[in-house]
Amino acid sequence: MAAFYNFASVAAIIAATIIAEESPTSKETKMIALIVEINIKSGFKDQFMASMLGDAKGSNNDEPGCLRFDVLQDNEDENKIHLFEVYEDEAAVDAHRNAPHFVKWREECADWFATENIRKIATPVYPVPEKWEKRPPVD
Repeated sequence: MAAFYNFASVAAIIAATIIAEESPTSKETKMIALIVEINIKSGFKDQFMASMLGDAKGSNNDEPGCLRFDVLQDNEDENKIHLFEVYEDEAAVDAHRNAPHFVKWREECADWFATENIRKIATPVYPVPEKWEKRPPVD
């Protein structure tokens, strides 16, 4: 039951800070939030996570337009990972997709995805875009 509350808490935080891309406010704000659900093939979790953390660190530490890159372990399924990413704008998302650490991650993990990734695009609402700051580098 605690696992449900932890995941529900994360979901509530995410829901409180974003709205779906179809929202009328999405045209007023250029920031982009991505919520990604990844299902990993059984037996590949350790390799996947090593590569995923390399991409996360590269995104956070080396991409000026990446304001947040969180890797979240699903509490009910050990082979499910959630990503919460926030970028300054579409150009920052494009820079991320072309960054060496992202390209390396996609190539390394290509055969480890159990399903197609589920990707949602959203617009940060709170805190307001002007209050977001770049997260400092993390080891």
